[in-house]
Amino acid sequence: MTDAGVALLAEGGWPAVTTRAVAERAGAQVGLIHYHFGGLAGLHQAIARKAGDEVITPVLDALLEAPEPHAALETLRELVPATTGEGRTLRLAVELMAGALRDPVLGDVLRDGLRQARARIGERLAELYPSWSEARRTGAAVVVTALLDGIVLHQVLDASLPVDEALAAVGELLGGRT
Repeated sequence: MTDAGVALLAEGGWPAVTTRAVAERAGAQVGLIHYHFGGLAGLHQAIARKAGDEVITPVLDALLEAPEPHAALETLRELVPATTGEGRTLRLAVELMAGALRDPVLGDVLRDGLRQARARIGERLAELYPSWSEARRTGAAVVVTALLDGIVLHQVLDASLPVDEALAAVGELLGGRT
């Protein structure tokens, strides 16, 4: 049922995600939603988690697979246009943010997903920089997450954003390579 809900969210935003619409799309009875999710609020939470995984996990996985920071920047050069150009992913990201701002429970779901993403980045940084303290890794994970979010947001708002130049500047800050 969450797949049906994510599809509806991408198509029409949170207003389109009703128990009746999800049940109809999933070919299920409305009562099953109440049984499995406790009602619309629980369904929305499950859909937000699934949509968050769909939006965040592929980007995060690709970024964390990079063998070193400069390779991660190259990965970002590819990911930003792909993420901002793909309609479904972009619509889901926007709806997750909008939902998080309107509904504190959905905000908790999104915050939890972002915390998990930062934790995964911190774990990768521990592998790359074992001498760094936990506080330094945590701080760097916040910066990396904010950089990714910020570049994606700015690219969405301004398709002419010089992403390559921005990431080249970050590469120079990391040690001269671009």
